[in-house]
Amino acid sequence: MLGIIFILLVSALLLWVTKKQQLTVLGLRPTRNQMKHFAFGLLASAGICACYHLLKMTFADNRWILNRDMTFPAVAAGIWWTLKSVLFEELLFRGAPLYLLIGKIGMRKACLISAAAFGVYHWFSYGAFGNPVQMAFIFAMTGIFGWMLAWAFAKTQSMYLPVALHLGWNLSHIVVFSAGPLRKQLFVPANDHQPEGLTSLVIFLFQIIVLPVLVYLYLRRLRVGKTGYME
Repeated sequence: MLGIIFILLVSALLLWVTKKQQLTVLGLRPTRNQMKHFAFGLLASAGICACYHLLKMTFADNRWILNRDMTFPAVAAGIWWTLKSVLFEELLFRGAPLYLLIGKIGMRKACLISAAAFGVYHWFSYGAFGNPVQMAFIFAMTGIFGWMLAWAFAKTQSMYLPVALHLGWNLSHIVVFSAGPLRKQLFVPANDHQPEGLTSLVIFLFQIIVLPVLVYLYLRRLRVGKTGYME
C-alpha cells in the first residue's frame, strides 16, 4: 500500500511540475461511462481468463477441484493482494507516465513504449531474466497485454478500463485458478497434466490474442463525446 501512495505522490508531482495539472487528468472521476468501461473490462477479462483455464484442463485430461482448505479470510487476502498489485502496476506503467509520454511523442509510440516496459518488468517479477526462451514468451504475453492496457487508457483517457481489464484477469488467474504467486487458492488442478504440441500452442495463442482483439473492437465502437472522452 505504501508503494501505491508513493507512486500517487510522485505522479501528482510530475503532473504539476511538467503540466501544472492534477491527478484528475487521469480520468479518475467515476462517470457513468467510466463505470460501463469498468464493468466491461472486469467481466470480459475474467471471463476470457476462465475460458483459457478451462480449455487447458479440457485438453489435458485434467479438471479443477475446489480447494477445501481455502477460507474466507484467505480469499479476501488474495483479492486484496491482487488489487494492490494491479493498482501499483497501472499507476506505474499507465497513469501519469503514459499520459505525459502521449503528450510528448503521440499515442501509438507511447503505448508501444509502455507495452515494452511492461514486458521487460515481468522478466524480473517472474524471475525469468537470463533464460532467453522464458523471456521471449513472457515478453510476448505481457507485452501484448500491456499494449492493450495502454491503448485502453489512451482511448478512454481514464484509468478505469485498464484497471478493470488487469484486475479481472489477475483475479481469475491468481485467486480463482491458483496460477500465480499466491499458489493454491479457490480451485486447484486435480493432476499435473498439461496440454501438449499443437494444442498447447493454440491455447497459448488464445490466451494472448483473444482479449486484446475484443478490447480493440470494443474501443473502435466508442465515439468521442463533448467532453473529449470516449463514450
